[in-house]
Amino acid sequence: MNDLEALVAEAHARFAQALHPADLENAKAAYLGKAGRLTALMKDLASMDVELRKTRGADINRAKQAIEAALNARRQAMADAELDAQLRAEALDVTLPGRRRGQGSLHPVSRTLERIEGIFRSMGFDVAEGPEIETDWFNFTALNTPADHPARSMHDTFYVEGGHLLRTHTSPMQIRHAVAHVKRYRDVLDAGEGMPEIRVIAPGRTYRVDSDATHSPMFHQCEGLWIGERVSFKDLKVVFTGFCHTFFESRDIALRFRPSFFPFTEPSAEIDIQFGHGPLAGRWLEVAGSGQVHPNVVRNMGLDPERYIGFAFGMGPDRLTMLRYGVNDLRLFFDGDVRFLSQFQ
Repeated sequence: MNDLEALVAEAHARFAQALHPADLENAKAAYLGKAGRLTALMKDLASMDVELRKTRGADINRAKQAIEAALNARRQAMADAELDAQLRAEALDVTLPGRRRGQGSLHPVSRTLERIEGIFRSMGFDVAEGPEIETDWFNFTALNTPADHPARSMHDTFYVEGGHLLRTHTSPMQIRHAVAHVKRYRDVLDAGEGMPEIRVIAPGRTYRVDSDATHSPMFHQCEGLWIGERVSFKDLKVVFTGFCHTFFESRDIALRFRPSFFPFTEPSAEIDIQFGHGPLAGRWLEVAGSGQVHPNVVRNMGLDPERYIGFAFGMGPDRLTMLRYGVNDLRLFFDGDVRFLSQFQ
């Protein structure tokens, strides 16, 4: 073995002993660097005659190529070993079940609102939506509740700039819808002809300063209105009884209309229901307020109360949701606990 073959074998052995990239780079410098062994041999060529220089130079180049090949092979081996170790450390067990993305669903109150809208649409009612930030006129005054009316104390709410407030009920939409309806048929009314009846429900969010197990500062209401020339309290009883039977999917439900007071209806009545079976059987439960629309409210709609009459009602979809699903604390619906809400998927 000549000196070049010995040098190549020595380089092979030193590269094989390198355990880290830094060790390998130090070994490379010992042979291929500016002060390396092969570099020194190349410098010695200058003192040789031409023929010997050609032969020796060719041998040194072959030795250099062999050392570079050994260096690259060792680099690749170290990279492969590092990748293999990383793959073992980050091994993926393909036998494990995959992680499924959670599937959302409608909120139980949203389900109730959709159910209410569907039932009343089938009865010929329109569905109206409107602003949650209301004026004093639509929220109170137009509904026969002037500034000095004691009923306002039951509607303590949140006020914003400009004399506006967060609506305390969805009844303002009765006025807004009726006014738009009357405007649409003004020519018919001025001609003394009959106007198409107003049948509308107004579901949506409302706000009052109240919070306990059965009340929330933000809650939902659904108001209903039916105005025509021959709409009676009997129609109210038929409509709401049919709604309750359909909503709870049972005809084993009794209704009771108790005299009450609301400034926007006269006469007025609280509506109670009684289940004939189940855990609530035999108990009367209040679910809505109702009554014949007050003449002042009819005037504020732009109609003649001597000719047009009708009824209105207001119910709480949150309470209906509690009764339908057997939930006894209203706050559970708005805590955002996915464990609770996932039961209704």
